[in-house]
Amino acid sequence: MPKALITGITGQDGSYLSELLLGKGYEVHGLIRRASTFNTERLDPIYQDPHSKRAHLFLHYGDLSDSVSTFKLIDEIQPDEVYHLGAQSHVRVSFDIPEYTADVTGTGTVRLLEAIRGACPQARFYQASSSEMFGLVQEVPQRETTPFYPRSPYGAAKVFSYWLTVNYRESYNMHASNGILFNHESPRRGETFVTRKITRAVARIQAGIQDKLYLGNLDAKRDWGYAPEYVEAMWLMMQQEKPDDYVIATGETHTIREFLDLSFAHAGIKDWESLIEIDPRYYRPAEVELLIGDATKAKKQLNWSPKVTFAELVRIMTEADIAMLKHQMSGKDIRK
Repeated sequence: MPKALITGITGQDGSYLSELLLGKGYEVHGLIRRASTFNTERLDPIYQDPHSKRAHLFLHYGDLSDSVSTFKLIDEIQPDEVYHLGAQSHVRVSFDIPEYTADVTGTGTVRLLEAIRGACPQARFYQASSSEMFGLVQEVPQRETTPFYPRSPYGAAKVFSYWLTVNYRESYNMHASNGILFNHESPRRGETFVTRKITRAVARIQAGIQDKLYLGNLDAKRDWGYAPEYVEAMWLMMQQEKPDDYVIATGETHTIREFLDLSFAHAGIKDWESLIEIDPRYYRPAEVELLIGDATKAKKQLNWSPKVTFAELVRIMTEADIAMLKHQMSGKDIRK
């Protein structure tokens, strides 16, 4: 039975990846931080599904800021594959806590790669790179050869981790790959991220328990895909004979206004403009106006391509938040 270690297992991608790997017969280990509150809700579908093979899921306390616990965990588990998804991943927040973002999102990758090199060098490594590395885009669309120009502490930390992954691959002959994933969303997206913030607010406005939705730049263009499809691309990268770097994207770009229009339409609300308030606090000090990826390499080498359309993604997320709110209002303790 192959073993996988996932950092950031309690996040959107970590939970979907866990389900995927368990379904493929893996023993899955996840790194979680010791916090004052439990943050494992996204793993509930695994524990609630009698066919999920949850007996093969193990959670370990640790922290990417602690090299000792990271090394001990790698040495103890001896994983075949390590998926590094853990990070301070909120771009706007990274401007408020840049040092912490650099430590966890950037230097945390050093600690993990060093632990693998020292305790389990045969393990295959996946680095969750980001389209935010392109920032002020140097070409359209963005592909693996596009120069990076990050516009946030988060993006800069991800660029550091990207090149570190390449360096360890070339210096120590490690099977280390970068997945440059463009925006990917789902009902499990964090509530502070704009897409989930929108669909959650739409559900609450429809139910009459929220009046306004406060947002920043409505004209930012993003390449949005469906998270469960993107974690499959992660796994495919790890199955290749040779490690490499891949852009994972839909090749389409849409504005936040388009997302709003579709989401409110699914809730039966046509004139949504009066429900939106622009709050300058949600603008980034340096904006990223356009991101659109070219996943040709992934299509050719991984045989991967996105299937869920933008409109379908918005429908899935909006309907999920409407359904969840109805359950909450009816007094049932059912979490997505």
